[in-house]
Amino acid sequence: MTVPDLVTRLGVTLAPDPRRVIIKLFVPGEDTAPVRSRTTLLIDRIMLLGHREAEELLEETLRLFGGRHRDLAATFLHHYDLVRYRVPSHADLSPAARLLVGAYFSHEYSVEGTALCNPSMVAHPDQSGLGPGRLRVVISVRQIGEGHLSSIGFATALLGPGDGLAVADRSGPLTVGPRHGTPHRRDLLAAALTDGGSDNEVSATVLGSLPELFDDDDFERAVARLPADLLTRTTTYATVEELRRATASDYAVAFPADVPIERRVLWPATVVEGNGMEDARFVRFIGEDGTPSYRATYTAYDGRHIRSRMLTSDDLRTFEVTSLRGPAAANKGMALFPRPVGGRHLALCRSDGETTGLTVLDERGRWQRPVPLHTPCGGWELVQVGNCGSPLETDAGWLVITHGVGPMRRYAIGALLLDLDEPHRVIAALPGPLLAPDDAEREGYVPNVVYSCGGLLHGDALWLPYGASDARIEFARVNLADLLGAMRPGH
Repeated sequence: MTVPDLVTRLGVTLAPDPRRVIIKLFVPGEDTAPVRSRTTLLIDRIMLLGHREAEELLEETLRLFGGRHRDLAATFLHHYDLVRYRVPSHADLSPAARLLVGAYFSHEYSVEGTALCNPSMVAHPDQSGLGPGRLRVVISVRQIGEGHLSSIGFATALLGPGDGLAVADRSGPLTVGPRHGTPHRRDLLAAALTDGGSDNEVSATVLGSLPELFDDDDFERAVARLPADLLTRTTTYATVEELRRATASDYAVAFPADVPIERRVLWPATVVEGNGMEDARFVRFIGEDGTPSYRATYTAYDGRHIRSRMLTSDDLRTFEVTSLRGPAAANKGMALFPRPVGGRHLALCRSDGETTGLTVLDERGRWQRPVPLHTPCGGWELVQVGNCGSPLETDAGWLVITHGVGPMRRYAIGALLLDLDEPHRVIAALPGPLLAPDDAEREGYVPNVVYSCGGLLHGDALWLPYGASDARIEFARVNLADLLGAMRPGH
């Protein structure tokens, strides 16, 4: 059974824009093992250019690309610094020559040149200057470029009045948030060791030397204090490296204040996410003291393994990036509740790959084994079920937008209703899909898919951004009372 009459498709499309480019380091031949490095050969050829020709080449490059990037010369200089060890020690390169070397070791990358999909939507931190019935929102997007490399981008839009929706212009040079160090939590490091099976005398000794919050220098000092009788154990090196990897995977990102949200790019910054940051589920979180912040879970992919990680931000300008630990974080698709429930931090998950579950964060920073909420049962969802973002709080209960996979790997969107005080209880469910791919939405990078990472409630409606066949983003609006009225008790 489907429930098509509930959904109003808003006719607004957010399409991938190949003009949205960043600059990446380019190293010719880095995937081969030549007798002599192509890097060295290229630098030798650049140094043979005449002074005038080199300056003209640099001037032309800055003219062609300067308007497409923020502070292009600084990026060229940074890339020069990364390869300068290949420059002969006797060479005295002029500032212009260094910039030109950096230009040769740079290339543009279209962050959404392949696809744009899997959005989530949260209220914008700035709601100033709006008329009645309007809400400014931030839309997170999964942007996919060459090599199926995913990163996290943003758009902004205005909702209302009525069913009006206007997406703001996204043109202008993009900025990749620079990585910074961040204080590390000892309890999360301990949780990582438990997950990785490295809970032993060496790790316990290092942890015992660390304060509750520690930095990289504190960590190295703790390792240096390991007693000799532990240093001689055959497992010590592997344990220390596991500790170091776990610590290095957490970091912070800070964007310049004058870079608008829609020009910010969260780009993979560690080995564990080197092949992509996927499907961010943002939520505006209200803490027990009433303080708001933004949180998002996302999937990190290193080319072989996936890991659940979290972004935390007060303003969507600075972000702390940490790993999620525990049995419930073993798979994709965690979605945080927007506030503590009964003093507990809760999340939806799909740790077994096919069942929607409810998990709680324990005092050690680990997401515990989930309680099953919803298993594949309808014909449209027999392959697997999961969430489409964080639960939405209503007077009737927690509204959970779901997804299910049916025949021919066709994705559709449904809904559950959980008890407000006892969210492990499913009190109602939509008897069939709320939204399924129509003829226009079924064609794309991954056909026959509609998928969302989170909507929000505004006015009397659910506003839902969703990816259409992993190619572009569409928007829908659903009257909340009608949606709740169509749900059926029991499960």
